[in-house]
Amino acid sequence: MYSKKIILVFILIFFAKNVCAQKDSINVKNVKVKGDIKIKKGGIYNALAPSKAAFYSAIFPGMGQVYNKKYWKAPIVWGALGTSIYFYLDNNKEYKRYRTAYKLRKNGLQDEFTDNSGNVSVSLETLERAQEQLRENRDLSLLTTVILYVLQVVEASVNAHLLQFNTDDNLSFKPTFINDPIKIDAPKVGLTLKYSF
Repeated sequence: MYSKKIILVFILIFFAKNVCAQKDSINVKNVKVKGDIKIKKGGIYNALAPSKAAFYSAIFPGMGQVYNKKYWKAPIVWGALGTSIYFYLDNNKEYKRYRTAYKLRKNGLQDEFTDNSGNVSVSLETLERAQEQLRENRDLSLLTTVILYVLQVVEASVNAHLLQFNTDDNLSFKPTFINDPIKIDAPKVGLTLKYSF
């Protein structure tokens, strides 16, 4: 059983080298190189474009998207990062507030949840639970910010790489209706795959 799986994997790897979804739009033949830019009659292939886009996004979030001329993505990046940073700062401020009140209460001093007559509006256990919840929310907001930052860098790099491919209609995939001559009133739904060289 185990050896059959290994043989199957090797066969798939052997035949997978011939399977390509799409070839690069720049043919390696007939290419002039000027510095880091390869120029061909059909277009320009810049090998450093993905790394530039990733670098710009790493320096200033959203700048890689602007470099790729996908201007509409930059406000989405800023909004997502700004929202997660806002929630981090808000949760951190509230955590410090409840932490200070908890420390003052443990030392027998008056905190913001105790009025002048000594009446307590929030119990000690509630202060502890609020600290735990706010700390968890703060850490989750920080993790979300880091993940969004990394994702926008990766998105800018991948988008810059994919912009250099030829995406014409030679390869298309669309649904069509196939008329059945026997059952005219019930068309069959099918898919056509058009691939031209």
